[in-house]
Amino acid sequence: MQVGVLGTGHYVPSKVVTNKDLEKIVDTTDEWIRTRTGIEERRFAEDDVTTSDMAFHAAEQALEDAGLDAADIELILVATVTPDTAFPSVACIIQDRLGAENAAAMDVGAACAGFMYAMITAKQFIETKAYKHVLVVGAEKLSPILNWEDRTTCVLLGDGAGAVVMSEVSEDKGILSFELGAKGAGGKDLFQNKQGYFEMNGREVFKFAVRQMPESTVNVVEKAGYAKEDVDFLVPHQANIRIMDAARERIGISRDKMAVTINKYGNNSSASIPMALSQSVKDGKIKDNDYIVLVGFGGGLTWGAVSMLWGR
Repeated sequence: MQVGVLGTGHYVPSKVVTNKDLEKIVDTTDEWIRTRTGIEERRFAEDDVTTSDMAFHAAEQALEDAGLDAADIELILVATVTPDTAFPSVACIIQDRLGAENAAAMDVGAACAGFMYAMITAKQFIETKAYKHVLVVGAEKLSPILNWEDRTTCVLLGDGAGAVVMSEVSEDKGILSFELGAKGAGGKDLFQNKQGYFEMNGREVFKFAVRQMPESTVNVVEKAGYAKEDVDFLVPHQANIRIMDAARERIGISRDKMAVTINKYGNNSSASIPMALSQSVKDGKIKDNDYIVLVGFGGGLTWGAVSMLWGR
């Protein structure tokens, strides 16, 4: 059985916060942010908009794109580190709002690699025939955990959500290989501190990421029996344009064959890969039969990568 994606969707808040806006409240400059991260602006959700609100809207889009009703979904997995509350889970909240009464539901926490972990979890349930259709969402409201006294981190993050519906696909399509990993000893370099704020040892995380993202990308390509030259499109975690370019250059593809949403949306943690994937599909950058790689890393430290032939 081949497992793949039937539909995609994403949602971003309407409030745009530019680098120029941040110059007014933080000791930073537009030039400093752009040259070091690739970010030009990001979206912040209003106070009354929750992670589950954004997850719900992305999920609705993915269901419509897949041509399915909420009643068809048998499992909902939401990757997030910013749930509305510890419980009920975001997955349970959107199960109710969608009317997906037949679905089991749970959240998955692996930070920015969370969507990859959730995607592969869905794959296992479908392959064992436990569930036929699984909704996988990555959603984050990161703006409330930004420390505005830390100019090196508060400029990085944004809010949003992305979703996919996964199911059995044609024999020649779907997920061909994957890699998941963790390095708990590195957790001290990227974490939520006791005050609830995002904190990062930028130098150590950068060193880890520029090694792990390219390495994982190559690993899943080789596991699938493909060559680097066969990759049609790369969807990396939107953490930093320099890290993304390191992965791209390792497999020798041009910038136009890589999803880039970081300039408009910033780093969206668990939501960044599904948002970038959905945007790329809607923009026509990912087409039927394209061989694509999704790859990301996050707090934990965690990482994950998936290679797949796109299409139903």
